[in-house]
Amino acid sequence: MTDRLRELLDKQDIYEVLARYLRAVDRGDVAGVSACYLPGATEDHGGVFSGSAEDYVASVAPVVAHPRGRTMHCMTNVLVELGDDPDTAQAESYVTTFTRVRTPDGHGHSFVGARIIDRFERRDGRWGIAHRTLVWEWNHDAPANETWIFGMLVPDPSVLVRGGKHPNDPVYGGAAR
Repeated sequence: MTDRLRELLDKQDIYEVLARYLRAVDRGDVAGVSACYLPGATEDHGGVFSGSAEDYVASVAPVVAHPRGRTMHCMTNVLVELGDDPDTAQAESYVTTFTRVRTPDGHGHSFVGARIIDRFERRDGRWGIAHRTLVWEWNHDAPANETWIFGMLVPDPSVLVRGGKHPNDPVYGGAAR
């Protein structure tokens, strides 16, 4: 039972690294994104970028942290397979993303389905991403049209509590306390 419990705890720790990564991206927390990678980690972002994770994070930092940037990453179908070596694992995660983008005509919305395949390693008692491969599955672009359920949610969207960038988002202020 002890081995099974250790496996379960390792899988939970790995899942939390994945969840923290996506939250950090959406909240513009560049240091939080970097913290999910191990020193010397590499990133293969599906043909868009291939190199060190450090260089990858530096290349996306201005977009991720932009104060008007809006993204949401939803992670599903997470499968963590522990390696024969107890300090290695592979995780496959399905991710659906929303991004508001500036277009020549104003703004648009882009929806993407992808899979992320990560090699995890435990170093100094901490799980982190050693290598990431992103695989694109589908994309749908649409014109921007924020009417909040066709105006049925609220007549005045300015009253809605909106997400913000690090450190101003409610999650960093302990909203659940």
